[in-house]
Amino acid sequence: MTTSDAAVSPSAPTPPAAPPVAKRVPVERTHHGDTFIDNYEWLRGKDNPEVVALLNAEQAYTDAVTAGQEQLRTDIFNEIKERTQETDLSVPSRKDGWWYYSRMVEGSAYSIQCRVRAEGDGSQVADWTPPLVQPGVDVPGEEVLLDGNVEAEGKPFFSLGGAAVTRDGNLYAYAADYAGDELFTVRIKDLRTGELLPDTIEKAFYGLAFSPDGGTLFYMVADDSWRPYQVKTHVLGTPVAGDAVLYQEDDVAMWTGFGLSADRRHLAVSIGCSEFSETRLLAFDAPERGLQTLIPRSGHILYDAEPFLWEGVERVLLTHDRDAANSMVSVVDAAEFAKPPAEQHWSTVIAHDESVRINGATVTATHMVVSLRRDTIERVQATPLEGLGTPGQGAAVEPAFDEELYTASMGGTEFEAPVIRLVYTSDFTPPRVYDYVLPAGDTGGELLLRKETPVLGGYRPQDYVAEREWAVADDGTRVPLSVLRRADLPRDGSNAGLVYGYGSYEVSMDPGFGVPRLSLLDRGVVFVIAHVRGGGEMGRQWYEDGKKLHKKNTFTDFVAATDWLAGSGWVDPARIGAMGGSAGGLLMGAVANLAPEKYAAIVAQVPFVDALTTILDPDLPLSALEWEEWGNPITDPAVYSYMKSYTPYENVRAVAYPAIAAVTSFNDTRVLYVEPAKWVQELRAVSTGTAPIVLKIEMDGGHGGASGRYEGWKTRAWDYAFLADALGAVRLRQPAGQPRTNA
Repeated sequence: MTTSDAAVSPSAPTPPAAPPVAKRVPVERTHHGDTFIDNYEWLRGKDNPEVVALLNAEQAYTDAVTAGQEQLRTDIFNEIKERTQETDLSVPSRKDGWWYYSRMVEGSAYSIQCRVRAEGDGSQVADWTPPLVQPGVDVPGEEVLLDGNVEAEGKPFFSLGGAAVTRDGNLYAYAADYAGDELFTVRIKDLRTGELLPDTIEKAFYGLAFSPDGGTLFYMVADDSWRPYQVKTHVLGTPVAGDAVLYQEDDVAMWTGFGLSADRRHLAVSIGCSEFSETRLLAFDAPERGLQTLIPRSGHILYDAEPFLWEGVERVLLTHDRDAANSMVSVVDAAEFAKPPAEQHWSTVIAHDESVRINGATVTATHMVVSLRRDTIERVQATPLEGLGTPGQGAAVEPAFDEELYTASMGGTEFEAPVIRLVYTSDFTPPRVYDYVLPAGDTGGELLLRKETPVLGGYRPQDYVAEREWAVADDGTRVPLSVLRRADLPRDGSNAGLVYGYGSYEVSMDPGFGVPRLSLLDRGVVFVIAHVRGGGEMGRQWYEDGKKLHKKNTFTDFVAATDWLAGSGWVDPARIGAMGGSAGGLLMGAVANLAPEKYAAIVAQVPFVDALTTILDPDLPLSALEWEEWGNPITDPAVYSYMKSYTPYENVRAVAYPAIAAVTSFNDTRVLYVEPAKWVQELRAVSTGTAPIVLKIEMDGGHGGASGRYEGWKTRAWDYAFLADALGAVRLRQPAGQPRTNA
């Protein structure tokens, strides 16, 4: 890294070839007296050879336009590769007498799932000290459960969608996606012999669990719109065609999933949307009773339930929003749920707090463990079960960390374990895995560091800075920003900047380390994460203020973040880019229409830019599930009108758009390729500018792009190279601590 840190002026390259032009086939869409003419809806025909030919032509055009970025892409890819310890492994997790972990091997794209026998009966903290498993070193007694590289051989795509092991450790079920459409083939391996059982389940969705005796496998099935709606049971050794439906959800606006309770005594089926939910429990010791509903959805309460046995009494830990917008935690005797709701007694464990968002709660044999958010930061607390919900309830304890901006989240634990697994990270601290010793008497409360992810290539956290800043939206709302930069970057108004955002589904953009991002920072880019309304960083109301008929706050917050960056003194306002994916891609399309002059380049990853068309058709994948986020434009004319006023595809206008890259995958089932394909055609047809507008499409990928870590790195390198080139930030700055050169 001996190149100059001088800025390179942004450029707007003239495309070397003419972009493909789709034929216009006008289709009228009329709702609530409004008619919209859609000229490119015909591109939805995935099996139409004309569509496939156009998409291939789009990729050829993209390749031609971005050919000059090839070396930059290669450089960024190599930087990612050189910083990554390619032969690495996860921290082993103990379960039923085994330590489970995964390996990555240099040169291999996929992980290898492994296990080794555990020592001790698990009653002591020492029994939960993971074995020392070193990269490239064979472990005596190691068993390979699944080698993803073998599974992926000869396949255009591979992704592991889940796995489950029987309690006796003999059988291993796994779900594999070979197309990128998030429909999985489930196979079961006998770990004693290494042979696959003849049982094969096709087109399953996420979610696998064995019954306690290992004789039954529970799995999910999605309907034709990719909505998970059936929980099915497969009795091993019987024909899959005869698998019974344990539960079916017919409401097209509700999502269904399942999991085992923490103590594995129940199967919990969860049905819900973003506003209310319902939990049904199957007791494994009384399966003849079938599924038992706790709080019916008619109560319009959004809740999670964790059943557990304490001093011989069946109880349920509830995280709920009854009279608690940010949620609270209660404990309830299971017998109470047989009473009418108004007569039930719920004991408060954690009262509602307007400044604290409760994310969820679970239990171990001795403690309640809660994930919560305070001051935008995700953290974990533990409280003894003894006296829970009574005046004698013990004080909560919380692991303490040094940094101001960080994320501490649950990394999984075993019910009987005296420790809980935590994952800690910040913007410039690589992920650390800790075991936190649960307090017992006068002992415990200790953080045991198990691993910090190594970062190679001379990485030093002190070379970078993460700061909290605040933008002010048009309505006076203060919007939190995470501002990331090189520590030696001059505040001289000459640097490039990038604003990143999401802002939907109450998803928070929490502090977290990313190797690829260093490649932008090292080129002098100031990276701003805008925590806009619609996310969850500032509590439930922050989310409510960025959804449905308040959705435009998400977009104006992002523009306010851009304005803050432009006036911060760090960057040249003419050298600001924007990036976001999925619902964040809708954000990109919206701000491109709202303020195109503020951006030199925009990367919209798998962008939800034709949202109104999609949500108006409940037969399209996942459309009906979106009503609780955006509103239902089919039945509500106010929602239709509001969405019509901001959805990117309908609002393309005759202005000079910046350089735009829409990145998508042919097999994406969450945001169909047709949305960015239509958007790009409309942008080119209407834009008065000359900046390139391209569609990058992965013909064998899914919502996350192509599979395998190397392909993932290439995708990120492509995105960052497109931005860096448009922002004139292609050269690496001088590494800290080294003399300047003019090379």
